[in-house]
Amino acid sequence: MKVSVGGPLKMIFRPWVEGLENVPAEGPAILASNHLSFSDSFFLPAVLDRKVTFIAKAEYFTTPGVKGRLTAAFFKGVGQLPVDRSGARGAGEAAIRSGRDVLERGELFGIYPEGTRSPDGRLYRGKPGGLARVALATGAPVIPVAMIDTEKIQPPGQVMPKIMRPGIRIGRPLDFSRYHGMEHDRFVLRAVTDEVMYEIMKLSGQEYVDIYATAAKRQIAEAAKADKEAEKAARAALAQAERDQAKKEKSERTE
Repeated sequence: MKVSVGGPLKMIFRPWVEGLENVPAEGPAILASNHLSFSDSFFLPAVLDRKVTFIAKAEYFTTPGVKGRLTAAFFKGVGQLPVDRSGARGAGEAAIRSGRDVLERGELFGIYPEGTRSPDGRLYRGKPGGLARVALATGAPVIPVAMIDTEKIQPPGQVMPKIMRPGIRIGRPLDFSRYHGMEHDRFVLRAVTDEVMYEIMKLSGQEYVDIYATAAKRQIAEAAKADKEAEKAARAALAQAERDQAKKEKSERTE
């Protein structure tokens, strides 16, 4: 996949990279990145010599049919692990187990603290469950990463990607060994996560929003629904006014 996917990506899009020296040549480390696009999980591994393992929703691996099998093979090939999101804490616990397994093998584990893609290009509050717990339980350094302009390559609804240069800015590793053994303290988890998000914000230059991206997506969807209903009501009111006017004019002609 480094050759078949990473090679063409680098040749066509020519992503620029800063801070490659901050990724260790060997040993475990956590790459904590902002999340702007579906392509983030491809561009970041493409510019690194080492394998990076991300987590992905289990549906990518369990869809039936030929297309489903090809999709599963592709995601396995690019180093993504399936996570069953069922249950109240299913995704978080699965991410923690997967992350610990990867790091215990001395590899790189990639994670998006926001939990989902940004709906509008801004940086949202990080979820403390996965990132902080894995970091404190394993002692692995956390390397903040900023993906830049990847959301502009193929915005929602656009079929063909735009050929442009995205950027990847990699920060210095963060050491949280001072919190070792405190992975169940929610205040410590919040502090660790906020520190990582602050570093990502500095690297990316994004506007920070202190709510979860999932809540922002819900608000955006609700606002879009309200706008649609308001537009529908306005059209109905206009149509009714036109009918009333036509009825009035007909009545006047009859008189």
